[in-house]
Amino acid sequence: MKTIIFTHRAAKELDAIEGDAREAIVAALHDYAVDGRGDVKALSGRSGYRLRIGRYRVIFDEDKVTILALYIGKRETTTYRNN
Repeated sequence: MKTIIFTHRAAKELDAIEGDAREAIVAALHDYAVDGRGDVKALSGRSGYRLRIGRYRVIFDEDKVTILALYIGKRETTTYRNN
């Protein structure tokens, strides 16, 4: 299992998301950290990955032991432009 670390920004964004969606995001990150399950793709044009959970995206970097969540937000916003 990989350790999940949130940047200060990502933690604030996660706190701002309402109950059910927040639980789904945390569960999806946990599933990915434990056994690699999830809709994950490498970002094009830069380093990093995205995890898709319904309307939400988690932009993250990872190595062999950690997942660093950089941004959490809705796809309809500027998810890929600002991060």
